[in-house]
Amino acid sequence: MSDRFAEAPRPSYRLIPSQFPPIGLFETVTRAADLEAVMDLAGWTNDRLVADRIHRLPEDEWVYGMPNASIVMAAFLHVAPGGMRFNGPDLGAWYAADHLHTAAAEVGHHLRREAVARGVATMARTYRSYAATLIGDYLDIRGEQTLRPDVYDGTSYAASQVLGEGVRASGGVGILYDSVRLRGGVNVAAHRPRNIRDVVQADHFEITVSATDRRIDVRKLAP
Repeated sequence: MSDRFAEAPRPSYRLIPSQFPPIGLFETVTRAADLEAVMDLAGWTNDRLVADRIHRLPEDEWVYGMPNASIVMAAFLHVAPGGMRFNGPDLGAWYAADHLHTAAAEVGHHLRREAVARGVATMARTYRSYAATLIGDYLDIRGEQTLRPDVYDGTSYAASQVLGEGVRASGGVGILYDSVRLRGGVNVAAHRPRNIRDVVQADHFEITVSATDRRIDVRKLAP
């Protein structure tokens, strides 16, 4: 099986919980040499994992001195303890979708899992949306659920993390794949911060899920 590559959807969309407000940290820096000092001042390096992760990124991949640079860098430096589908716990990635309803299905799935874990009937959370242009040619595994069932596993990231980190280590820009949570949706995992361009914050949404069914209610909030 030969690998295929394709461009990411343009634009692509990402939803971030509003409980994590944007902090203009990397936007204020004009030199890579100043980043650690600014991170210290902002308290980012209180978490030693964050301080370690920035050094796992080659300096020429750091994003700073431009609008929403902190949003991009946070995706790589603040990582879920077990990692996500195409990244392990040592370094994050920028996950985005072809449409907002695909992004809502993805975050809604994780919100439902949280509701189940907490033992509550419903959960609601507000999110802010970002649109971005992702440049580069991504490993395209769309339509390969039969060929890569372990990578598309709905409950385990073991195989998909191996694939994702292999792409990163080989110099690849990321992976283009079918949404596991919404039939017909397309997602992308971008492994290179510098390939995430023209990031713009857009609308806010409230997403509500039930612990017992798959319905996801999405309500756009007034500006």
